[in-house]
Amino acid sequence: MELSSSLKLSSPLSPSIVNNLQGSSSSYKVKFSNNTSLPKPFLQLDDRGQRLRDQHASHSSVYLRSFRKRVTAKSEGSQGWDIGRFIKTLYFFNGPPSPLKFVSSVFEKLTNGSTTEEPVNEMETSGIILVAGATGGVGRRVVDILRSRGLPVKALVRNEEKARKMLGPDIDLIVADITKENTLVPEKFKGVRKVINAVSVIVGPKEGDTPERQKYNQGVRFFEPEIKGDSPELVEYIGMKNLINAVKNGVGLENGKLLFGVGDNTFKDLPWGALDDVVMGGVSESNFIVDLTGGENGGPTGIFKGNVSTTNNGGFTSVRTKNFPEAEDLSAYDGLELRLKGDGLRYKLIVRTSQDWDTVGYTASFDTSPGQWQSVRLPFSSLRPVFRARTKSDAPPFNPASIISLQLMFSKFEYDGKLNPTFKEGPFELPLSTIRAYIQDPVTPRFVHVGSAGVTRPERPGLDLTKQPPAVRLNKELDFILTYKLKGEDLIRESGIPYAIVRPCALTEEPAGADLIFDQGDNITGKVSRDEVARICIAALESSSALNKTFEVKSTVPFSEPFTVDPENPPPEKDYNEYFKNLKDGITGKEALEQSTVSV
Repeated sequence: MELSSSLKLSSPLSPSIVNNLQGSSSSYKVKFSNNTSLPKPFLQLDDRGQRLRDQHASHSSVYLRSFRKRVTAKSEGSQGWDIGRFIKTLYFFNGPPSPLKFVSSVFEKLTNGSTTEEPVNEMETSGIILVAGATGGVGRRVVDILRSRGLPVKALVRNEEKARKMLGPDIDLIVADITKENTLVPEKFKGVRKVINAVSVIVGPKEGDTPERQKYNQGVRFFEPEIKGDSPELVEYIGMKNLINAVKNGVGLENGKLLFGVGDNTFKDLPWGALDDVVMGGVSESNFIVDLTGGENGGPTGIFKGNVSTTNNGGFTSVRTKNFPEAEDLSAYDGLELRLKGDGLRYKLIVRTSQDWDTVGYTASFDTSPGQWQSVRLPFSSLRPVFRARTKSDAPPFNPASIISLQLMFSKFEYDGKLNPTFKEGPFELPLSTIRAYIQDPVTPRFVHVGSAGVTRPERPGLDLTKQPPAVRLNKELDFILTYKLKGEDLIRESGIPYAIVRPCALTEEPAGADLIFDQGDNITGKVSRDEVARICIAALESSSALNKTFEVKSTVPFSEPFTVDPENPPPEKDYNEYFKNLKDGITGKEALEQSTVSV
């Protein structure tokens, strides 16, 4: 058989290399009804404008205008090799630069696999905590505590000189302004996994203040306030929107990131193509379709299906996506979750982080239960670097920030010489409704925001304003400061990011250590130490009980009594989780506003 003047084969590609192949490709169609489907994307124009014409004869023939010859493949004592599918595999993925190079890479897989499992490099799992508003009263305390605990931290500030003077010359800074979206360059936020946001509009005395802001630090009740600098709308609302957009990809979404399948009344598809053992002379065949009514509860689902055979020493089928136009950054997540209907067989998921065709695939095998819809979670930490069916112990650690393609495989072979214990020849079918990245349980807040008590009160009916803090009474005069703080909170709650919103009462310069009251519904007044609030924010990052909670906090010490601490006998460290665990979901104080709106 002759493919070109430079590539000659006397028989089909040797199928004995099946146990060393990690490649893949796939056919793809969307099933609209029992007899209607989109054309397979294999049948597309090549880069010279020439169309591959599919011929299904008994001897598997294709015509290629560029070759100007009819190509057939069949060997004695074996089932005919479908060279047509082989050629279409090459053209679908546009990956192998030429048939010669592709076949050469296949023949290199003839080396025997080792039966010894090798240790692999572990992926990096640490993340940076970003402190926004790091030179403010709460923010600088958060930075100091995090650094004293040896945690990686970045400070988001507007004034570099001020920040280095206050926080130290070696502090890792992001110099930007959340009110100016163009300053929030994505590259600056690389590696940020958690955020404590202490940014706030600046309120100061009308009559001025000392350089150390002594009047401000006493509390707004002791001076006539006014807005200094940018407006509440710009800082608390537009700035919040900009900050969320800047960090969202890095901190992740509570419900995960959808890569394929059903989500929010949409269906996200991927360009799957089949890569079966035909690439080495086998006869197994698979494809991937989307059935709009074949999924769970009658919804759409993808289906990986086919027929696997060990004829010609084959024994695997797979479907693989084309390389993504841009790498998927899943560094905010802990693994991939597949929602599927099992058939009792063991499959593989292969994730690639390189644009190259013949490269390491980070692989995990998973078992399925027959006839049941189930969720299979594959942690990134469990992915094994495999190259030509052997563990590649010197491969770089898996990089979830650079995912290029996905592959599903059903194979007789595992890796390192092992066999799939569930393998059987014949037809198989694996419905797959979703692939999404997930955050492992228990989920904890990734975005902790320092807000303010009183944000729901300016519009609350029947409220005695004389008993409320100055910001509530003067909301309009202060350019609707609390109104925009509430709008900023709503952006967080609607973002999908795992969050906690801390609403301190009047902030003081007193030390931490006083007994505390946590409340919900936006009703309490009082004071609380900035030191205490900083500690609460850091503790919330590690508490699943604080997840998606909004709460107010104050000390039990009244305004009229100063709180001090004996340095020789400091109060014990608090277990803030004891406070968090009593908080309830869905309570923000807006309930009173919504009820009043309904009654009106």
